[in-house]
Amino acid sequence: MTKRRSRGDGGLHWDEKRQRWIATANLGFDPSGKRIVKRGSGKTKTEAKNKLKEVLRDHEDGLAIAPTGYTVADAVNDWLAYGLAGRDQRTVENCTYLSQKHVIPALGARKLRDLSAEDVDRWLAAKAQALSTRSLQAVHSCLNRAVKRAMARDKVKRNVVELCSVPQGKPGRPSKALTFAQAEAVLKAAEGTSMHAYIVVALLTGARTEELRALSWDHVFLKGKPDADPPQPPHIAVWRSVRRGGDTKTRKSRRTLALPARCVEVLWQHFEDQGWERLAAGDKWEEHGLVFSSAVGKPLDATNVRRAFRQALKDAEGINADEWTPRELRHSFVSLLSDRGVPLEEISRLVGHSGTAVTEEVYRKQIRPVIQTGAVVMDGIFKRGPER
Repeated sequence: MTKRRSRGDGGLHWDEKRQRWIATANLGFDPSGKRIVKRGSGKTKTEAKNKLKEVLRDHEDGLAIAPTGYTVADAVNDWLAYGLAGRDQRTVENCTYLSQKHVIPALGARKLRDLSAEDVDRWLAAKAQALSTRSLQAVHSCLNRAVKRAMARDKVKRNVVELCSVPQGKPGRPSKALTFAQAEAVLKAAEGTSMHAYIVVALLTGARTEELRALSWDHVFLKGKPDADPPQPPHIAVWRSVRRGGDTKTRKSRRTLALPARCVEVLWQHFEDQGWERLAAGDKWEEHGLVFSSAVGKPLDATNVRRAFRQALKDAEGINADEWTPRELRHSFVSLLSDRGVPLEEISRLVGHSGTAVTEEVYRKQIRPVIQTGAVVMDGIFKRGPER
């Protein structure tokens, strides 16, 4: 004779419509007086009872169980839809691209509750064959943040992604700097192009491309301030960038830079050329007060600048335009100053770094490796006499 289950042990019955065994357990009542019933289903009695045990275990852990079919793709799409509120539009677009390109195709079909650390490790190892380390960190971060959000909403017990380390990816594109001869060739090739003033200012001041794209005429003083005490030479105030909120990258990136004579000359010409463009555009002109803008006054994006930059360099002697980007004008600025013996501390101030460590780390290939000041001075003090 089958032993009768005790009160509260639940029940087990066959669901003809679903063609599955259903195991149930009553867990009392919620605050509204509604009975709390947990269920587990399976093709066999044993499978149904095991599913119910799992549901009860999760309930005891305080988890509101996600639907059985809740997948990694569901978690990622939920994060993209609601977890990026208030973020910069470019950040949203970048996270969306990385998730749809690298995360969802590889892991999206996996049920979130079944996602294991081994799954993530294999996925990262496969991606390491095609992506740089920085890109690997970015796609790992997207998945990590999506699962973390799901865990906070009781969709999964733990975040296995956080337990997985990011492997070394493919070597990134190495940064490089123009030699003096190459820099002269670039400046010459840029003459007469729409990028001439941009290239001259970027190369001769070391300003970031994001800072130059946000530079306004209100922050350009081509005549300087001769009445100030002390008088100020022609300069630009690098106080803004295209980052969210208009802030510069760091606090020390907010700086005022004296302009070399060549910059002053090209900016006067650029100011005049922009006036003619404004007249030619007529009603199509959008006034933003920007120094570097499109032919109708609109702000430039990074793609615009890179395309125009390479177009300007196509005839530069000894330069393959496709191998260079606008940010390498900044690297060239650092390299040229270092070659002339300018101290690292001064270079750091000019490029707006928070300290010399950042300058050394980012531009280590451009910084002169041998500090020669001491040797030069000592040679001057202790001059060797003529050989006998």
